[in-house]
Amino acid sequence: MVNRLWAAVAVAVLGASLAVGTAQEKLVSGPQVGGTVPGPFHPLNITGEKAGKKNCLYCANGENPVAVVFARDLTPQVAELIKQIDKATVANSKESLGSYAVFCSDDEKLADKLKAFAEKEKIEKLVLSIDNPAGPEKYKIAKDADVTVLYYNTFKVAANHTFRGRTA
Repeated sequence: MVNRLWAAVAVAVLGASLAVGTAQEKLVSGPQVGGTVPGPFHPLNITGEKAGKKNCLYCANGENPVAVVFARDLTPQVAELIKQIDKATVANSKESLGSYAVFCSDDEKLADKLKAFAEKEKIEKLVLSIDNPAGPEKYKIAKDADVTVLYYNTFKVAANHTFRGRTA
């Protein structure tokens, strides 16, 4: 069951990766495959049940399978990735697939941009949030990583895809 969930998310990640671009050398960002997710952190939720509040999305999803996007900006490629992961989350809600995106940024206009995006694109399940530019400390999001996508289940990392190369 979990493999089927990840397959849906992987299609979204791989499709977006072609547009985001990759570096020639491997960029290490975030917890790696086989490791455990470092634990709670409290980004400002922009959408979802706790919109407008700092809330632990790691805690909210518990041991369920989860797809997470750490991004620097809402580029068209990141927007498409989020839309595809949201669709996979909705389609796999019976399996309790969770998803959220954490924007590592101090852009004061980002919250409004994310709200407008979520409304326009009808993002149903994936929670959009904002954290500081470095991201949650224990997660070790590389400063050169524009996008880091994780998939984990029972707090164990099953996949990590990291990209650099901002595109407008």
